[in-house]
Amino acid sequence: MKKVVTFGELMLRLAPENYLRFVQSEKLQSTFGGAEANVAVSLANYGVDVAFVSRLPDHEIGQWAINSLRRYGVDTTKIVRGGDRVGIYYCEKGASQRPSKVIYDRANSSIATANMQDFDWDAILDGVSWFHFTGITPALSDQMAEITLQALKQAKQRGITVSCDLNFRKKLWSKQKAGEVMDKLCHYVDYCIANEEDAKDVFGIEADNTDIDSGKLNHQGYISVAQKLTDRFNFKGVAITLRESLSANDNNWSAMLYTDGNAYFSKKYSMHIVDRVGGGDSFGGGLIYSLLNDYAPQDAIEFAVAASCLKHSIEGDYNLVSIAEVKALAGGNASGRVQR
Repeated sequence: MKKVVTFGELMLRLAPENYLRFVQSEKLQSTFGGAEANVAVSLANYGVDVAFVSRLPDHEIGQWAINSLRRYGVDTTKIVRGGDRVGIYYCEKGASQRPSKVIYDRANSSIATANMQDFDWDAILDGVSWFHFTGITPALSDQMAEITLQALKQAKQRGITVSCDLNFRKKLWSKQKAGEVMDKLCHYVDYCIANEEDAKDVFGIEADNTDIDSGKLNHQGYISVAQKLTDRFNFKGVAITLRESLSANDNNWSAMLYTDGNAYFSKKYSMHIVDRVGGGDSFGGGLIYSLLNDYAPQDAIEFAVAASCLKHSIEGDYNLVSIAEVKALAGGNASGRVQR
């Protein structure tokens, strides 16, 4: 069985119940999440041998975080123990025209204070077929950017396929800093994942005749974006998720996979959203699974988009769906009727 490693931060997520605002909530629900951890859980639920690599404190809260992954079958044996704190993020779910809000409390978290000696990449990457990270990981600190670069160099020396979700976060670093760092890292990447904004924010590459705020998307423009990214970094494939935001609760959702000079667009889903956090990560998990299993490009993008569509119906960061459920939706069973 092919083995996957994902590398990043696992955080404690604290959220008001239902659609309460931070200022009116008297209690917060606790779960865990983080971009690369979310991908790992998706893959584990599809039966993939996947390990999550991070650094977490050697105390009960760190163990609590690790246990949230172990329950779904993610290999946590490569997680380094050390540092003082688990990063936290607060999530207020939006409704109607009120957007969701995320507030980070992750400064000086265990992984943000990691150093080169914490990660034995020779051991971590032994027998691995695929390595995944996002732009969030190198944004955590200058040292984490160097650690990520070290991991990518060793992955490429071993012939490991590398995927990256650009995942630009303006609360973590500037567009200029992101562009400088990600330019170095992306030369080691085989498959790049982005949304409507990432390519523009990180590399200044944007689609023509597109307005993400009004939901107006130009397919030809995104083909051009993918071509430019491929020309710059020699990617094997570029996947771009296409979200048409009608409101905080209702989105249209589709994606494109560009590979070998051809663009493949998925069908479009009209979603009523339960929780959109982790939606992009579930797309990444679905794409990695389908490419690992040699799906044809059209089938790969259909599987990834269907997987992500289902995640938008699930509370929390993790996508808790099966291969059969994803294939049923991708095959056209979108009624939501009770299964008896």
